[in-house]
Amino acid sequence: VHLWRRKDGIVDDGDRANRGRCQQREHGERDERDTSAPWPQNLLARFSLPVAVRRRAAFLASKDSQSTPSLAAHAATADGPAFDGSSDTRAKTSFLAAFWKFLRPHTIRGTILGSLAVTSKAIMENPAAIDWGLLPRAMLGVLALLCGNGYIVGINQIYDVEIDAVNKPFLPMAAGELGFTQAWAICVVLAAAGLGITTFNFGSLIAKLYAFGLFLGTIYSVPPLRLKKNAVAAFAIIATVRGFLLNFGVYHATRAALGLPFVWSPPIAFITTFVTVFATVIAITKDLPDVDGDKKFGIETFATRMGVRNIAYLGSGLLVANYAGAVALAVRMPHAFNAAVMVPFHALFAALVVAATVRLDKSRYSREGIAGYYRFIWYLFYSEYALLPFI
Repeated sequence: VHLWRRKDGIVDDGDRANRGRCQQREHGERDERDTSAPWPQNLLARFSLPVAVRRRAAFLASKDSQSTPSLAAHAATADGPAFDGSSDTRAKTSFLAAFWKFLRPHTIRGTILGSLAVTSKAIMENPAAIDWGLLPRAMLGVLALLCGNGYIVGINQIYDVEIDAVNKPFLPMAAGELGFTQAWAICVVLAAAGLGITTFNFGSLIAKLYAFGLFLGTIYSVPPLRLKKNAVAAFAIIATVRGFLLNFGVYHATRAALGLPFVWSPPIAFITTFVTVFATVIAITKDLPDVDGDKKFGIETFATRMGVRNIAYLGSGLLVANYAGAVALAVRMPHAFNAAVMVPFHALFAALVVAATVRLDKSRYSREGIAGYYRFIWYLFYSEYALLPFI
């Protein structure tokens, strides 16, 4: 900033010279600033953006992104003033979209299908005990599971934002669509709501199991333990939460609501064991697309230790063995299972796993091929729960 001295409304020559020198200095500083860093850093020097946006911008700069987002887009991302009258509507829509991505929809589908399938099987085993007045309570149970699921995947994104900027830049925190304060608020609300629902509606045992699941999800992601950095501990946590806790907890809660004591039925014992093995496969294959980022940030996974190809073959082998076990069980125990359903469908699923593995191998383990393979594994996971009421 420089001042002009005015004498009778006239600027003297000395002031003109001073102003010229100041302008030259300003232009020199601007030129130096404009050429010293790529556009994201320059933009960040002018605007106060959330931490997630700054990290994402630095990530884009490091990749020499070919597309340059507009200033308006960055201002909107930073929750700043909008450039037109529809900013409130856009902001709400943007937040809802970010919130939905934050919940990781593919895990939500698995949780909903699993809880509905196990509940349906428990009811089908005891049709005389059906009480439609319990439907609101059942819906509360599903809501509690979704809250727990959202908390676990959310807390993981909070502590993995830098890794996700490399592995999953489309996630809302890595993309700068959701700030840390918002993410923490969502996680706290989800955990509190889930604990409240289970405590006041499903008894102490289910509430304790639910709290244990939240605890496992927390130590999986949060320092100092951050057990996801250990490959064995990581898959053990995922298999426990998605395999045992979900199936046992839902079945126990359903029978308790129907006024029945807990007894393992063969189909529920089967699905609990089967899904625990399946969750192990999910746990070791979920890192296949993330090898680059995991290596960069020192995250030890089976994929980083053994290689993508070996883990893909291991995961496929476990799935085929799982399906073979299901076929053998149906053949040996026809009185407990519907062999006409279990045998052909599980044989078909095993053949599809072999075909998916061959397809992945032909893709030379490209990023697209790996993503398709992992997505296919989740489709098989959904299919098993869809099959449960009929076995």
